[in-house]
Order: sequence, then C-alpha cells, then structure tokens
Amino acid sequence: MTTMRDVAKEAGVGLGTVSRVLNESPLVSDVTRQRVLRVIKELNYVPNQLARRLSLGKTLTVAAVLPFFTRPAFSERLNGVASALARTHYDLLIHNIDTPELRRNFFENLLPHEVADGMLVLSLPLFDEEAEYLLRQVDIPLVLIDSSHPRMEGEVHQLSVDDVAGGRLATQHLLDLGHTRVGFVGDLVDNPFNFKSSRERYQGYCEALEAAGIPQRAAYYAAGQHGRRQARTLAKEMLAVEERPTAIFAASDTQAVGVLEAARSLNLRVPEDLSVVGYDDIELADIMRLTTVRQMLFEAGQRSVEILLKALKDPQMAIVHEELSLELVVRESTAKPGG
Repeated sequence: MTTMRDVAKEAGVGLGTVSRVLNESPLVSDVTRQRVLRVIKELNYVPNQLARRLSLGKTLTVAAVLPFFTRPAFSERLNGVASALARTHYDLLIHNIDTPELRRNFFENLLPHEVADGMLVLSLPLFDEEAEYLLRQVDIPLVLIDSSHPRMEGEVHQLSVDDVAGGRLATQHLLDLGHTRVGFVGDLVDNPFNFKSSRERYQGYCEALEAAGIPQRAAYYAAGQHGRRQARTLAKEMLAVEERPTAIFAASDTQAVGVLEAARSLNLRVPEDLSVVGYDDIELADIMRLTTVRQMLFEAGQRSVEILLKALKDPQMAIVHEELSLELVVRESTAKPGG
C-alpha cells in the first residue's frame, strides 16, 4: 500500500509538504503543489481519512438534517448535497427525522460540533424553541434550505422558497387557459412537523383567484395527509360534486398523480375534461407529462454545500440569504376547458 512517505520521497519533498498539499494549505507554491498532486495520482495514493481528521482536528463530516428523506422533493435536495460533497474531502452524515419523537430527541441531544464541521437543515420549518436552540448552541457553520424562521433572518445562511408565489404561478396558468372552476388538493394545515409549503401554495392559489374576481368555493378545497392515495380519495370526492371543477392544482407532484388516478377512475380525460397542475417537478412529473411548478431542488442542495464550504473556510463571511427561483413547466396535463 502506498504511504505518504512514498509520495514525499518520489516528489522530493518532506512529509509536512505532502500533508499541507492534502489539506489545501496556501503555504505551498503552485509548482510544488502540482508536483505532489501528480505523484499522488501516479502512485494512486489514498489518504487515511482517520489520520487526516486527527491531524486537522476536524471531523471532515457535514451533517444533513431533514424529515422524511424518502419524499421525492426532499430526497432530490439531499441528492444535490451528496453530489456536491462527493467532490470534496467531506463525508455526509444524514439525520432522518420522521416522527415528532425523533425530532424532539434530536434537538434535545444536539451536539453537532462533536460529529460534524458544518450542518445543513433541509425542508424542516423550525419551531420557535428549535430556532433559539440552533442560535444559542450550534457553533459550527449552518445553512437552512427551505427551513426559514423569522428569528434566523440575518443570523444564519439561508436558501428560501417563495411558495406563495409558486401557488399563484400554478393557479394563474389555469386561469389564463380560461378555467374558472379551479380546485385545490393539499396537506392538512395543522401538522406536527409545522410544514408550511402546502399552506403557502394554497395562499397563492387564493390570491390568484381573488385577483381574477373568482370567488372561492368550499367544495373545491380538500386537504389530508400527504400522499398519492390520500390525494386520489380527496380528488374523487371533489370531482363528484354537482358542478365539478374543470381544473385542480395539487400542492405536490405526488398528490397530482393521485388526482390523475382519480380522474381516470371516473372516466374523465386529462386534459380534455380536467386539467391538473402539480408542484416540484420531480422525475415522475416528466414521466406522467404533468404540468407543474419546478423548484430547483437538486441545485438547492448543491448551492447549500457551496455556501457551507465557504463558511468553513471563512467563519466571518457575510450571511447569505438567497431566494430560489421557480418556473412553470407546461406539459400535456393542462388545456383550455373542454379542450
């Protein structure tokens, strides 16, 4: 097995120089750095990660905290994180929180500096006490992705999403096509995880209807536990009313697929009899040819790592707060009423 001593001998430098090159120290000339890197490649030298961690006094690990990481939108953000970290020396430690008990235990026993050099919080809207705890107790760089809290403004790096604007964008597309009977299928407003995205997308839906002078109808609103089957049941009930909607905006692509299944079970054609819009633009949306609002999910994960790595190099860097872009992707699931 090739050792650091072998690299040093072949490159004609000391062990300390090889170590500095591996740790990206600026105290090495470009000429020497390139020579050492060339030898490392030629000898196929793989550094001992444990030894590197001990020598640096770091964990060389980034912790990612998120709920229900199997949900497509959440996992796509995590894929972006993993992709960006794969090009670095850092390992990824995933904390999946999928019950209120796990969430409570995590924050009660949170000691991230012992296991990670930096921390990412993805898709987890924070409760007041959690935000306060992170500000008081976490002394490593932290980036929030779609996990905003008013207390964190100006204090922590954030990548945010304007879901109200996304809800308006989806609904306006249906209104522009000529639909006036537009339904909404989303999540329960009260939920133990404090998820707000569906609620905010519904707010955007309401704002678009109000701006168009179209009154809201109670029969055109349905909310339940997040999932395809639940959305299918809710949509079937909505589509069974006497004057059914001609279009439905679902708060996620997963729920939109449930709406499509409901339409098929009632022998309604999409988009001739019912137009459907989703949200997220996960891979399934393209497969189902679903019109949807695209979030930069994978890109958000990558960008969060870029910010975190800069913060690790410069703990005094200015706080970054960026709003992620949204885009309407029009496919075959929407058309003019009766079209």
